[in-house]
Amino acid sequence: MADKIRLRLVTPSRLLLDEEVDEATGPGALGEFGVLPKHISFLTLLEAGEMSYKQGTDQHRLAISGGYAEVLDDVMTVLANAAEYADEIDVERAGDARDRAEKKIAALNHEDKEFAAAEAALRRALVRLQVAGKEARK
Repeated sequence: MADKIRLRLVTPSRLLLDEEVDEATGPGALGEFGVLPKHISFLTLLEAGEMSYKQGTDQHRLAISGGYAEVLDDVMTVLANAAEYADEIDVERAGDARDRAEKKIAALNHEDKEFAAAEAALRRALVRLQVAGKEARK
């Protein structure tokens, strides 16, 4: 295990992943971060964004919508609000969510209570479309 890290990804509804990987990247609150074997321990908030990991020459992508990540003793544990692999994403549904969020944002001003929620919904939809699009281009 010296040249691998264990990546565990858990959502409120399921254990999505528990495997040994060569490296992982995630969307931290302060920017994207990468984790390799023997990484220093840390804990971070996650933003909605793309998470990826490599196993040999295979790269896997997931859309996550926030949560926490901890790295400790060659184990990266991700507690995500929601997460899905690129091939699980319903592109039509994500596009509809994007359209709804854009319309809501256009109808609100920055001081409205619902503005931040609409922006977050737009970010989640865009991430899902981005991740699904990268998988389609493979």
